[in-house]
Amino acid sequence: MTSQQRVAIVTGGARGIGAAICDALARDGWAVAVWDLDLEAAQGRAEALTAAHDVRAHAVRVDISSVKQVNDAVAEVEAGLGPVEALVNNAGIDVIKPFVDSTEDEWDRIIAVNLKGTIVCCRAVLDGMLERGSGRIVSIASDAGRVGSSGEAVYSATKGAVIAFTKTLAREVARQNVRVNCVCPGPTETALLGQVAEYSEKLYAGLSRAIPLGRTAQPEDVAPAVAFLLSDGAGYITGQTLSVSGGLTMA
Repeated sequence: MTSQQRVAIVTGGARGIGAAICDALARDGWAVAVWDLDLEAAQGRAEALTAAHDVRAHAVRVDISSVKQVNDAVAEVEAGLGPVEALVNNAGIDVIKPFVDSTEDEWDRIIAVNLKGTIVCCRAVLDGMLERGSGRIVSIASDAGRVGSSGEAVYSATKGAVIAFTKTLAREVARQNVRVNCVCPGPTETALLGQVAEYSEKLYAGLSRAIPLGRTAQPEDVAPAVAFLLSDGAGYITGQTLSVSGGLTMA
């Protein structure tokens, strides 16, 4: 284990796609800060990363919609692990139901986490990245933000906004050698996809038939795309949206 490991923050890192991303980054030698609302699960993930990959890892409980909590968490990570070189905005929520049945409280929380949370986390790490002249940000959007998804109107709106925010931020910070990209998973076997099954078994059953590769994704199918975009090999890639959907969306 070395103190020279570059430091990455992964929001929503305790389980699902976030956990797979943490594992992929640790395998590549990153020190990983696992952010999650579930501190116990985040601590378990951090301990597993250190045991499996001999990297430094640190767990922090954070509500990413809170500017103060995020700023405090960045300070804690930098004090414990070092300057933040990479940020993965993975945390997200959804409530699957027809738009006309959704509530204002549901809209507010989805927007607060998926969109505001992404903006808040980016803002919290950018000053250091710009000062050092180096940084990498990957946000997990969704193909729902590119083509829409039944029962996910507000979620789709937030993910479309994340894509637009990514492109604009990438333009603004490129000259300071900060790269900003996003990854758009298609249907992936997480708790969120479980909500789709509860909403409509017919819709869930039809997903695999609609995907050219013939199956829904596992979190481990998404993580390598994120790891690549954070790697030195992606040093000339910024402002891009990479779909990881088994061919479900081709555009």
